[in-house]
Amino acid sequence: MNIQATKAAVTELASDAMVAGIFSDGVLGPMLSALDAAADGLVSHLVARKEITGKLAELTRLLSPPGLQTSELVVVGLGERSEFGQAQAVRAAGAAAKQLAARQRGTVVFCFDGDWDDATTSAAVCSTLAGCHGQDLYRSDRKLHVFRDVLWCGTSSRVVAEGVVLGECVNLVRRLVNEPPSVMTPERFAGEAVGLAATFGLEIDIWDEQRLEEERCGALLAVARGSAHPPRLVTLTHRGSDAADTPIALVGKGVTFDSGGYSLKPAEAMKNMKGDMAGAATVLGALVAAARLKLPVNIVGYMGLVENMLSGNAYMLGDVLTSRQGKTIEVLNTDAEGRLVLADVLDVAVSQGAGRLIDLATLTGACVVALGTDVAGLMTNDQAWCDEFLAAAQVCGEPVWQLPMFPEYAEQITSDVADIKNIGEGRWGGAIAGGKFLENFVGQRPWVHVDIAGPSFADKAKPWLDAGGTGCLLRSLIQLLRMRG
Repeated sequence: MNIQATKAAVTELASDAMVAGIFSDGVLGPMLSALDAAADGLVSHLVARKEITGKLAELTRLLSPPGLQTSELVVVGLGERSEFGQAQAVRAAGAAAKQLAARQRGTVVFCFDGDWDDATTSAAVCSTLAGCHGQDLYRSDRKLHVFRDVLWCGTSSRVVAEGVVLGECVNLVRRLVNEPPSVMTPERFAGEAVGLAATFGLEIDIWDEQRLEEERCGALLAVARGSAHPPRLVTLTHRGSDAADTPIALVGKGVTFDSGGYSLKPAEAMKNMKGDMAGAATVLGALVAAARLKLPVNIVGYMGLVENMLSGNAYMLGDVLTSRQGKTIEVLNTDAEGRLVLADVLDVAVSQGAGRLIDLATLTGACVVALGTDVAGLMTNDQAWCDEFLAAAQVCGEPVWQLPMFPEYAEQITSDVADIKNIGEGRWGGAIAGGKFLENFVGQRPWVHVDIAGPSFADKAKPWLDAGGTGCLLRSLIQLLRMRG
């Protein structure tokens, strides 16, 4: 897809389709007014009749509008003017793109009126790329088709280029998540990282099974033991600042398929477990975006990659593991494997000098029970650091919610056999128990744990995004890194 900014008048642009936005107050902005005048008042007439209401993401298709050099004009609702921000821009632009992508298009023009700031426009550009791509990677007859050319009116080439980077990195995350688990193995994921590092100038280091054993990553290796596919730990480094600046570490859970091990999942719970590596995919996407945007901050991404399977060699309930840090862990559920992987990866990040940590993981179904499928849960040992992440997510319109980390929750993971156990007591507070487990491995570093079990994978399509991997929180991570740089 070729995406460019244009300064040409909207009425002079020839296209297969054109997209314009309108707020719920029904007031036409300058570009939509020009289109309306050229079309002999067609849009204003429909607004007066309340056929066009401006409701957020509502689409009105006007085929072969008179006086315009386009085959189709799509008027998309932007919602309430006073509530408008990146979240609304993402939904509106994505919904229009997704509908138009149902058939092949040559040139599509986007002309949104309003005093949008650059970040909001970039988010909308990002969403148009996401709206054109679906989970139909292996369909012979694709449901969504990428446009050949896209023109954005009323903005600069720099803003469009930044939106393209974000969109391509979101789609990278989504593709990695949507690939079948027999394709996206730990080795294949590591290979993808090698290619991206070479393309975009990232430093890369990969620990294979032998190196992981030498580094005493006993918890991660135990999870991987039942699989025919060996584990990997991928480290990517973006050096955007002075070498003396302490790096921010992004840590991702990368369970490329999770059967549950001997605590076997039922089929219904297992069918989307190719997405259990969404945390690692998001870290990879964020590092690529940081490199492409040349963010002036040092960032290191750590991705722990394993497959959790059953075999005669798989780890078992009752096993006691020794983590890289030295803490012993009693295994009482082999389906609570992500925290075991992250225990060792977090320790690697700390031992290599990370100043601040964020981990992203599809860690617990309990977080989905607590917050639903659209909201990520946050847990922290440092409120100021968590507040920075909350602020970045709020700017980007990506919903997150902080959960408490009171000391009493740590009692749930105290073991009589080992230092700690890998699940809490019963059903209650399971997401927080997972967070308290991880807290054991971050030392005194400021740390935020992000449980993305709900929003990272959509079972059903949304008007602005296909089902499958969503690429959630990548934009928020980049916003946070911008704020830090």
